[in-house]
Amino acid sequence: MEHQQENQVTNTATAHKVWFITGTSRGFGRVWATAALERGDKVAATARNLSSIADLQEKYKENVLTLELDVTNYNQVEKTVKQAHEHFGRLDIVLNNAGYSLVGTIEEATIDQVKAMYDTNIFGTVAVIQAALPILRKQGFGHILGTSSNLGHVVLPVIGYYASSKWAFEAIHESLAAEVKAFGIKVTIIEPGAYATEFGSQESLKFAAGLEVYTDFKANFFEGLQQLERGNPAATPEAIFKVVDAENPPLRFFLGSHNLPWVRTAYAERMSTWEEWESVSNAAQG
Repeated sequence: MEHQQENQVTNTATAHKVWFITGTSRGFGRVWATAALERGDKVAATARNLSSIADLQEKYKENVLTLELDVTNYNQVEKTVKQAHEHFGRLDIVLNNAGYSLVGTIEEATIDQVKAMYDTNIFGTVAVIQAALPILRKQGFGHILGTSSNLGHVVLPVIGYYASSKWAFEAIHESLAAEVKAFGIKVTIIEPGAYATEFGSQESLKFAAGLEVYTDFKANFFEGLQQLERGNPAATPEAIFKVVDAENPPLRFFLGSHNLPWVRTAYAERMSTWEEWESVSNAAQG
Protein backbone atom coordinates (compact mmCIF):
# COMPACT_ATOMS: atom_id res chain seq x y z
CA MET A 1 0.00 0.00 0.00
CA GLU A 2 2.84 2.38 0.93
CA HIS A 3 4.63 1.54 -2.34
CA GLN A 4 1.46 2.28 -4.30
CA GLN A 5 1.07 5.62 -2.53
CA GLU A 6 4.69 6.49 -3.31
CA ASN A 7 4.06 5.81 -7.00
CA GLN A 8 0.97 7.99 -6.94
CA VAL A 9 2.91 10.84 -5.33
CA THR A 10 5.74 10.46 -7.86
CA ASN A 11 3.33 10.43 -10.79
CA THR A 12 1.58 13.54 -9.47
CA ALA A 13 4.88 15.32 -8.90
CA THR A 14 6.06 14.64 -12.42
CA ALA A 15 2.75 15.39 -14.17
CA HIS A 16 3.97 18.88 -15.08
CA LYS A 17 7.16 19.46 -17.03
CA VAL A 18 10.15 21.58 -16.12
CA TRP A 19 11.49 23.74 -18.96
CA PHE A 20 14.77 25.58 -19.43
CA ILE A 21 14.31 28.18 -22.19
CA THR A 22 16.76 30.69 -23.64
CA GLY A 23 15.65 33.94 -25.23
CA THR A 24 12.35 34.42 -23.39
CA SER A 25 12.22 38.21 -23.54
CA ARG A 26 10.26 38.23 -26.79
CA GLY A 27 9.12 36.20 -29.79
CA PHE A 28 8.57 32.47 -29.60
CA GLY A 29 10.58 32.21 -26.40
CA ARG A 30 8.15 34.50 -24.58
CA VAL A 31 5.08 32.89 -26.15
CA TRP A 32 6.13 29.33 -25.30
CA ALA A 33 7.38 30.15 -21.80
CA THR A 34 4.11 31.89 -20.96
CA ALA A 35 2.01 29.09 -22.44
CA ALA A 36 3.95 26.45 -20.50
CA LEU A 37 3.41 28.38 -17.28
CA GLU A 38 -0.28 28.81 -18.06
CA ARG A 39 -0.72 25.05 -18.37
CA GLY A 40 0.92 24.53 -14.98
CA ASP A 41 4.46 23.64 -16.04
CA LYS A 42 7.53 25.13 -14.37
CA VAL A 43 9.95 27.25 -16.38
CA ALA A 44 13.50 28.49 -15.96
CA ALA A 45 13.20 31.54 -18.20
CA THR A 46 16.40 33.22 -19.32
CA ALA A 47 17.22 36.46 -21.10
CA ARG A 48 20.20 38.75 -21.47
CA ASN A 49 18.30 41.52 -19.67
CA LEU A 50 16.63 40.26 -16.50
CA SER A 51 14.27 43.22 -16.35
CA SER A 52 12.72 42.12 -19.65
CA ILE A 53 11.27 39.00 -17.99
CA ALA A 54 10.62 40.37 -14.50
CA ASP A 55 6.87 40.36 -15.18
CA LEU A 56 6.95 36.56 -15.49
CA GLN A 57 8.31 36.28 -11.96
CA GLU A 58 5.67 38.66 -10.64
CA LYS A 59 2.81 36.74 -12.25
CA TYR A 60 3.84 33.09 -11.96
CA LYS A 61 5.69 33.22 -8.63
CA GLU A 62 7.30 29.89 -7.63
CA ASN A 63 6.51 28.24 -10.96
CA VAL A 64 9.08 30.38 -12.76
CA LEU A 65 12.75 31.06 -12.17
CA THR A 66 14.00 34.07 -14.12
CA LEU A 67 17.71 34.07 -14.85
CA GLU A 68 20.07 36.43 -16.65
CA LEU A 69 21.88 34.65 -19.45
CA ASP A 70 24.03 35.65 -22.39
CA VAL A 71 24.54 32.39 -24.28
CA THR A 72 27.88 33.65 -25.63
CA ASN A 73 29.19 33.68 -22.04
CA TYR A 74 29.97 29.99 -21.69
CA ASN A 75 30.81 30.09 -17.98
CA GLN A 76 27.50 31.81 -17.33
CA VAL A 77 25.71 29.18 -19.42
CA GLU A 78 27.06 26.33 -17.31
CA LYS A 79 26.24 28.08 -14.02
CA THR A 80 22.73 29.02 -15.16
CA VAL A 81 21.79 25.52 -16.33
CA LYS A 82 23.05 24.08 -13.03
CA GLN A 83 21.15 26.73 -11.06
CA ALA A 84 17.91 25.88 -12.87
CA HIS A 85 18.40 22.17 -12.21
CA GLU A 86 19.19 22.71 -8.55
CA HIS A 87 16.16 24.96 -8.15
CA PHE A 88 13.58 22.64 -9.70
CA GLY A 89 15.27 19.29 -9.09
CA ARG A 90 15.12 18.16 -12.69
CA LEU A 91 15.00 19.43 -16.30
CA ASP A 92 12.51 17.81 -18.66
CA ILE A 93 12.88 20.15 -21.62
CA VAL A 94 15.87 22.24 -22.68
CA LEU A 95 14.81 24.67 -25.39
CA ASN A 96 17.43 26.71 -27.25
CA ASN A 97 15.58 29.69 -28.65
CA ALA A 98 18.09 32.57 -28.47
CA GLY A 99 19.28 33.80 -31.85
CA TYR A 100 19.23 36.60 -34.38
CA SER A 101 19.58 37.23 -38.10
CA LEU A 102 22.35 39.00 -39.96
CA VAL A 103 20.95 40.94 -42.91
CA GLY A 104 23.27 41.56 -45.82
CA THR A 105 24.58 39.96 -48.97
CA ILE A 106 27.50 37.54 -48.84
CA GLU A 107 29.81 40.32 -50.00
CA GLU A 108 28.50 43.00 -47.64
CA ALA A 109 28.68 41.26 -44.26
CA THR A 110 32.01 41.39 -42.47
CA ILE A 111 33.75 38.31 -41.11
CA ASP A 112 33.38 39.70 -37.58
CA GLN A 113 29.62 40.09 -38.07
CA VAL A 114 29.30 36.51 -39.27
CA LYS A 115 31.38 35.24 -36.34
CA ALA A 116 29.25 37.21 -33.87
CA MET A 117 26.05 35.71 -35.25
CA TYR A 118 27.50 32.20 -35.05
CA ASP A 119 28.58 32.89 -31.47
CA THR A 120 24.92 33.24 -30.54
CA ASN A 121 23.10 30.98 -33.01
CA ILE A 122 25.53 28.06 -32.97
CA PHE A 123 28.17 28.21 -30.24
CA GLY A 124 25.72 29.53 -27.66
CA THR A 125 23.35 26.71 -28.52
CA VAL A 126 26.15 24.15 -28.23
CA ALA A 127 27.18 25.60 -24.86
CA VAL A 128 23.66 25.10 -23.49
CA ILE A 129 23.47 21.55 -24.86
CA GLN A 130 26.85 20.62 -23.41
CA ALA A 131 25.93 22.09 -20.02
CA ALA A 132 22.61 20.22 -19.95
CA LEU A 133 23.71 16.79 -21.20
CA PRO A 134 25.43 15.56 -17.99
CA ILE A 135 22.24 16.42 -16.08
CA LEU A 136 19.93 14.75 -18.59
CA ARG A 137 22.15 11.66 -18.79
CA LYS A 138 22.14 11.29 -15.02
CA GLN A 139 18.35 11.66 -14.99
CA GLY A 140 17.98 9.11 -17.76
CA PHE A 141 15.50 11.32 -19.61
CA GLY A 142 15.06 14.73 -21.16
CA HIS A 143 14.07 16.44 -24.38
CA ILE A 144 16.34 18.91 -26.17
CA LEU A 145 14.50 21.30 -28.48
CA GLY A 146 16.02 23.89 -30.75
CA THR A 147 14.36 26.71 -32.66
CA SER A 148 15.64 26.49 -36.21
CA SER A 149 13.75 27.70 -39.29
CA ASN A 150 12.44 26.52 -42.63
CA LEU A 151 15.64 28.25 -43.76
CA GLY A 152 17.43 25.22 -42.34
CA HIS A 153 16.44 23.53 -45.61
CA VAL A 154 16.10 26.33 -48.15
CA VAL A 155 17.92 29.61 -48.63
CA LEU A 156 16.99 33.16 -49.47
CA PRO A 157 19.40 35.85 -50.67
CA VAL A 158 20.38 38.71 -48.33
CA ILE A 159 19.97 36.47 -45.25
CA GLY A 160 22.23 33.70 -46.51
CA TYR A 161 24.50 33.82 -43.46
CA TYR A 162 21.51 33.41 -41.15
CA ALA A 163 20.30 30.46 -43.23
CA SER A 164 23.80 28.97 -43.06
CA SER A 165 23.66 29.08 -39.26
CA LYS A 166 20.39 27.16 -39.36
CA TRP A 167 21.85 24.53 -41.71
CA ALA A 168 24.65 24.06 -39.17
CA PHE A 169 22.05 24.02 -36.37
CA GLU A 170 20.17 21.22 -38.14
CA ALA A 171 23.30 19.11 -38.64
CA ILE A 172 24.39 19.47 -35.01
CA HIS A 173 20.98 18.40 -33.70
CA GLU A 174 20.66 15.46 -36.10
CA SER A 175 24.04 14.14 -34.97
CA LEU A 176 23.13 14.82 -31.35
CA ALA A 177 19.89 12.82 -31.66
CA ALA A 178 21.81 9.70 -32.68
CA GLU A 179 24.45 10.19 -29.98
CA VAL A 180 22.09 10.59 -27.00
CA LYS A 181 19.21 8.27 -27.90
CA ALA A 182 20.67 5.44 -25.79
CA PHE A 183 20.58 7.72 -22.73
CA GLY A 184 16.82 8.23 -23.01
CA ILE A 185 17.25 11.77 -24.33
CA LYS A 186 15.06 12.99 -27.20
CA VAL A 187 15.88 15.74 -29.70
CA THR A 188 13.50 17.83 -31.81
CA ILE A 189 14.29 20.67 -34.20
CA ILE A 190 11.44 23.21 -34.39
CA GLU A 191 11.33 24.78 -37.87
CA PRO A 192 9.04 27.82 -38.01
CA GLY A 193 8.08 29.56 -41.21
CA ALA A 194 7.27 33.28 -41.34
CA TYR A 195 5.48 34.46 -38.19
CA ALA A 196 4.41 37.85 -36.90
CA THR A 197 6.86 37.86 -33.99
CA GLU A 198 9.35 40.50 -32.91
CA PHE A 199 12.03 38.64 -34.89
CA GLY A 200 12.00 41.52 -37.35
CA SER A 201 12.81 44.04 -34.62
CA GLN A 202 16.12 45.86 -34.35
CA GLU A 203 17.18 43.57 -31.46
CA SER A 204 16.62 40.47 -33.60
CA LEU A 205 18.32 41.80 -36.72
CA LYS A 206 21.85 43.03 -37.36
CA PHE A 207 22.50 44.84 -40.62
CA ALA A 208 25.65 44.79 -42.69
CA ALA A 209 26.78 48.03 -44.28
CA GLY A 210 25.26 48.25 -47.74
CA LEU A 211 27.05 48.39 -51.07
CA GLU A 212 25.34 50.51 -53.71
CA VAL A 213 25.58 47.74 -56.30
CA TYR A 214 23.04 45.68 -54.30
CA THR A 215 20.60 48.51 -53.50
CA ASP A 216 17.96 47.64 -56.10
CA PHE A 217 18.31 43.92 -55.55
CA LYS A 218 17.74 44.26 -51.80
CA ALA A 219 14.85 46.68 -52.29
CA ASN A 220 13.08 44.08 -54.43
CA PHE A 221 13.89 41.37 -51.90
CA PHE A 222 12.46 43.32 -48.96
CA GLU A 223 9.39 44.22 -50.97
CA GLY A 224 8.82 40.51 -51.57
CA LEU A 225 9.23 39.75 -47.88
CA GLN A 226 6.48 42.23 -47.04
CA GLN A 227 4.08 40.16 -49.13
CA LEU A 228 4.65 36.99 -47.09
CA GLU A 229 1.66 35.76 -45.12
CA ARG A 230 2.78 35.50 -41.52
CA GLY A 231 1.46 33.04 -39.00
CA ASN A 232 0.03 33.90 -35.60
CA PRO A 233 2.54 33.08 -32.81
CA ALA A 234 -0.33 32.60 -30.36
CA ALA A 235 -1.47 29.61 -32.44
CA THR A 236 1.80 27.71 -31.91
CA PRO A 237 1.88 26.53 -28.26
CA GLU A 238 -0.53 23.63 -28.69
CA ALA A 239 1.63 22.24 -31.48
CA ILE A 240 4.73 22.53 -29.31
CA PHE A 241 2.95 20.79 -26.43
CA LYS A 242 1.95 17.91 -28.71
CA VAL A 243 5.61 17.49 -29.64
CA VAL A 244 6.98 17.57 -26.09
CA ASP A 245 4.17 15.35 -24.77
CA ALA A 246 4.63 12.74 -27.50
CA GLU A 247 6.19 9.42 -26.56
CA ASN A 248 8.11 9.43 -29.83
CA PRO A 249 8.52 13.06 -30.92
CA PRO A 250 9.83 13.86 -34.41
CA LEU A 251 13.43 14.89 -35.00
CA ARG A 252 12.19 17.68 -37.26
CA PHE A 253 8.90 19.53 -36.93
CA PHE A 254 7.62 22.22 -39.30
CA LEU A 255 5.73 25.02 -37.59
CA GLY A 256 3.24 26.55 -40.00
CA SER A 257 1.52 25.53 -43.23
CA HIS A 258 3.86 27.05 -45.84
CA ASN A 259 7.05 25.14 -45.08
CA LEU A 260 6.34 21.70 -46.50
CA PRO A 261 5.28 22.86 -50.00
CA TRP A 262 8.34 25.11 -50.25
CA VAL A 263 10.79 22.45 -49.06
CA ARG A 264 9.12 19.76 -51.19
CA THR A 265 9.69 21.92 -54.29
CA ALA A 266 13.28 22.69 -53.32
CA TYR A 267 14.17 19.03 -52.82
CA ALA A 268 12.46 18.04 -56.06
CA GLU A 269 14.67 20.53 -57.88
CA ARG A 270 17.77 19.20 -56.14
CA MET A 271 16.90 15.61 -56.99
CA SER A 272 16.32 16.59 -60.60
CA THR A 273 19.74 18.24 -60.84
CA TRP A 274 21.56 15.33 -59.15
CA GLU A 275 19.86 12.84 -61.44
CA GLU A 276 20.60 14.95 -64.53
CA TRP A 277 24.31 14.88 -63.65
CA GLU A 278 24.29 11.30 -62.33
CA SER A 279 26.34 9.79 -65.14
CA VAL A 280 29.04 12.46 -64.77
CA SER A 281 29.07 11.91 -61.00
CA ASN A 282 29.30 8.13 -61.36
CA ALA A 283 32.16 8.39 -63.83
CA ALA A 284 34.12 10.29 -61.19
CA GLN A 285 33.96 7.26 -58.86
CA GLY A 286 36.88 5.65 -60.69
